[in-house]
Amino acid sequence: MDFAIILAATVAACFALRNPLKACPVAFYAAAIAVDALYVYGVFFGLPRAVWAPLFTLVQKCELALALFVVVMFIGCLKKGTRVYTWLKPVRSELSIVAWFLSLGHMAVYLESYLPRIFGGAGAISTNVLGSFVLALVLLVLLVVLGVTSFAFVKRQMSTASWKKVQKLAYPFFGLVYVHLLLMLLPSALHGGLAAQASVAVYSVVFIGYGLCRVGRALLDRQDEAEPRRAQTPSFSDELDTVS
Repeated sequence: MDFAIILAATVAACFALRNPLKACPVAFYAAAIAVDALYVYGVFFGLPRAVWAPLFTLVQKCELALALFVVVMFIGCLKKGTRVYTWLKPVRSELSIVAWFLSLGHMAVYLESYLPRIFGGAGAISTNVLGSFVLALVLLVLLVVLGVTSFAFVKRQMSTASWKKVQKLAYPFFGLVYVHLLLMLLPSALHGGLAAQASVAVYSVVFIGYGLCRVGRALLDRQDEAEPRRAQTPSFSDELDTVS
């Protein structure tokens, strides 16, 4: 349930901070890096509970980065020209980069904890742990590719067609994030963990809802594109009027 609250707060912050983010994105990138650095410091050296508690939820559980990625993905479900789309679309890349920086701290610490378990020869590795590790590696590769190509100076070096193809990797990335979450939460949820069950429900609403909205938007956009072509194609009655 924490994620639902964080997502709502993140949506509100995206609207409120849109202009500062567009005007000075580097400040937000620097803030995300600073949060990562503080989190990594806390992992290895400890922090006061008042500082660590929010970092644990926002960074270690990656809920803030995920909330930002959800906003970025749902922007693509909005109808072009609407007020919300017009307001948020110009900062979509900046939001994704902030989320990218925040997620790097989470992935670095978790991969560091996985490696000794996988390669340390400490005994048999469960299928769940091994599957989570492989999936985490795939997500890391996709995350690096998508994050790097979100920067404007990188985008300018690529052709429009190539950049669009690369950015389509966001769809499998987002889907695999959902699979990753289920791998982490389902064992506890299936054994009666109420918190895990609530989290699975919230994440399922968000991710499945996104899938339905994105398919719906694609169908509506295709329909809108077809309308001008149908309007330009003369009907049988138009042909008769021309002949007469």
